[in-house]
Amino acid sequence: MKTYILIILFCLGVNTFANAQKKIPTAQELTVKNIDELNERLELSPTQKSVIYNYVFDMYRQQLELVKKQQAGSSKEEDVTRFYKFQNETNDNIKNILKGDQIAEFDKLQEERLNGDNKKKKGKKGKNKEEEPVTGISGLKSQN
Repeated sequence: MKTYILIILFCLGVNTFANAQKKIPTAQELTVKNIDELNERLELSPTQKSVIYNYVFDMYRQQLELVKKQQAGSSKEEDVTRFYKFQNETNDNIKNILKGDQIAEFDKLQEERLNGDNKKKKGKKGKNKEEEPVTGISGLKSQN
């Protein structure tokens, strides 16, 4: 009886561990998420959407290949450099497709991504602006 209970507990533990591991999203999932965000912010035409989809899909496919190489331990510094170069080319190609105000909004979006800003963080910062701790010299002076 004890062995049956131990076997059941072992199976439950293995199942829990297997479900707890994070799964890497596919290039298609990442592309759809990115295109949805771009479409929401830039109001893309159907033609723009399909062309940008192809560029972004290729970029994410190469990114996932690089991640797999890094996990296997076979990636080189050249691979990372090549990926960043490809990423910059992709962004330039996307800018060539966009028109007027869309380019400015795309640049703003890229800047937000580089700074790590997103909607959730902005909302929290805006609401709790008065509660943010003061640091540095001004923080020491205000404690008097």
